[in-house]
Parts: sequence; structure tokens; C-alpha cells
Amino acid sequence: MSTDAIVMLKNDHKEVRKLFREFQAAGEDATTKKGDLVSKIIELLTVHTYLENEIMYPEVRRLLPDLEDDILESYEEHHVADVLVMELFAMKADAERFDAKTTVLIENVTHHIEEEEDEWFPKVRAGLGRKQLAELGERMLAAKAKAPRSPAQPSALKKTVDAVLK
Repeated sequence: MSTDAIVMLKNDHKEVRKLFREFQAAGEDATTKKGDLVSKIIELLTVHTYLENEIMYPEVRRLLPDLEDDILESYEEHHVADVLVMELFAMKADAERFDAKTTVLIENVTHHIEEEEDEWFPKVRAGLGRKQLAELGERMLAAKAKAPRSPAQPSALKKTVDAVLK
């Protein structure tokens, strides 16, 4: 398995996109299946945004100051996703707005993924060497073990609060 930070993040993106497609294909009456899928989406996004917010973004911001605006926008996009994730976490799958809220989450996260992969990752790869990306990836791998899996965990709540206060 590669420890290149960008490869690792792209793998996360593939996994979450797969769950998005399954949710969209589940059908109108697949409440239980959709609830299970959203639980998996919430866990993946909680871990993923934690790793980006705590390791990837601060380090890229330090090493590549020209990408400051991209990083600030990414923090805000994560904040929007965090709010939706927290609301979905508190909802039952048969709630009236569950599907609509999940659809909005999918649209927002898909937009964020496309921007990262098409615009931001190439800039980061050009600005950092293989060794730096591998070191970042190793740090992310180590942090993944202690990363929050639920938006209600204190470390996940902290990043949501930080986004409001900063």
C-alpha cells in the first residue's frame, strides 16, 4: 500500500464515491439500506476530514503558502460537510428530510473531491517531493488509528467548533 498522502486521500475518495453511488441506486423504499450506507459514509468522512484538517492542510499551508486560499476554502467545505454529517448522524433513515439531506451532502462532497483532485492535488504534488508526500502519508496512517469515527466524538466536534471560531 502506498503511503503517498495524495494516493491515500484519492483512495478514500474512491471509497466514499462508491457509497454515494450505492445510496443513489438503493431505491426509494430502501430505508434500512440507506441508513446503513449513510452510517458508513459518516464514518469515512469523519476520518477523512480529520486527517486532512489535522495533518494534510496545516502541513501544506506551512510548506506551500501560495495555496493558502485553496486550503481556507477546503476548510470551509469541510465545515459544511461536518454540519450535514452531524445532522444526518442525529436523524433516523425514515425521517422526511433524510434522503434530501444526504443528497445535499453527496453534492457538496463530490464538488469538494473534484476540486481537490483536479486543481489542488496537482499543485501539491508539483510543490512537494515524493519524500514529503510519503512522510505526510505515514503521519496520516498513524493518525488514522486514533481518528474519530463518529461526528459526536470530542476530536470530531473540536474540528467543527474550530471551523466556526477561526
